[in-house]
Amino acid sequence: MSANPVVSQPEPPPARSRILDAARRLFADRSLDDVTMAEIGEAAGVSRATVFNHFATKRALVDAITADVLDYYGAILARARSHRDASTASLVRALFVHMGEGIAAVHGFYRGIFREIVRTQLALDEGGVVSASRDRALVQLVALLVRGQARGEIDPRHAPEDLAAAFDGLSHGTIVHWLYDEAVSSLPERMRAAAEIFLAGATGPPPDDEPLPDVGVPEATPTPFAQATQPARPEDTP
Repeated sequence: MSANPVVSQPEPPPARSRILDAARRLFADRSLDDVTMAEIGEAAGVSRATVFNHFATKRALVDAITADVLDYYGAILARARSHRDASTASLVRALFVHMGEGIAAVHGFYRGIFREIVRTQLALDEGGVVSASRDRALVQLVALLVRGQARGEIDPRHAPEDLAAAFDGLSHGTIVHWLYDEAVSSLPERMRAAAEIFLAGATGPPPDDEPLPDVGVPEATPTPFAQATQPARPEDTP
């Protein structure tokens, strides 16, 4: 008599992964503030206590998701570096467009999470899991730009760290405007245009010696800058 073969059942994903997946789905439909930890646990098939065992606060949960997004950003940068025969300009264009396509596909999720990414770009969480992911991605981006400079494809007058800051600022700024301005245009198209703007500055001719015009307002006009540096007047002192 032949025994029936035993079919092994695949093990379910670890609870932490299910919690993160559930949170991503819920955050795609509703704002981060509107989703409760209990709802995340229910969607993940675990108890609320289990959610808190893995993430002591919602902030910790959001940080873990944000770190995953930045880790993926680092991964696509590493992937770009692996294309050794491609020009730096083509890799920059591909990175901008790839980010645009991915974010446009799940824009509901990124509307909430991109605030957290911008917060990390401002270095408001130094030493945390998110800043570690951001720093790893930055290493990849700087290395890509250094290689471009060594090949003569990127202007060597600019520090690679400054170029990386411009890359992040332009790409993230384009994404933020698209996410929160209810733009009707295609994000990949806007990201492709942003890539061209970055490349024009990173590869273009050096600026001439034309003096910069004074764009400050007349001294008679109060400005936040002046108010921040001037000592308080006696009548302003309580």
